[in-house]
Amino acid sequence: MRATVVCIAGTDGALSDQVGELVAERLGYRLANGSIIVAAAQEHGLLPESVSEAESRDAGRTLEVDFGRVEKTETVRGLIKDAVQHTADEGSVVIVAHAASFALAGRDGVLRVLVTAPTETRVARLAANERVDEKQAGKVVAESDKSRAVYLERFYQVKRETPTDYDLVVNTERLTPEQAAALIVDAASQ
Repeated sequence: MRATVVCIAGTDGALSDQVGELVAERLGYRLANGSIIVAAAQEHGLLPESVSEAESRDAGRTLEVDFGRVEKTETVRGLIKDAVQHTADEGSVVIVAHAASFALAGRDGVLRVLVTAPTETRVARLAANERVDEKQAGKVVAESDKSRAVYLERFYQVKRETPTDYDLVVNTERLTPEQAAALIVDAASQ
């Protein structure tokens, strides 16, 4: 099965954005990350900032989506899912983030990838990249992991994310982004 859509999920500090860029470049696919939010906003005349905020807010709450216009957060989240689906419909795309692997689960021609690394590795990378101490970086990684779990439960009712939620899990502790991308490109090309 040659994948026309590659979904890349990642944990903070695992280098998933870099890996996604390399995969898109090597496959000759377009890269969709922030463009998912922009597409959802433009299609419905909403502020992109509000659509982005919907990914992190509590279910059932409302948010201002345009000057004076209020929508339920769940409604806006549905628009993000729709934008992921529409982006996948166009094919030849690498979608980074937005839980695209869950939105497109069971769909033919989709390779679902998790890019991760041990917590200690991710903390060290974040500390180095953000120029903060490891204790502070550890708090950021822990909060990010918690937010990721909450996001998956809110959007997709995933109680516990497991490796079997993906077709391929890549650990970037020892693999460079280039090596990780090569593995993903090979899997997508089969």
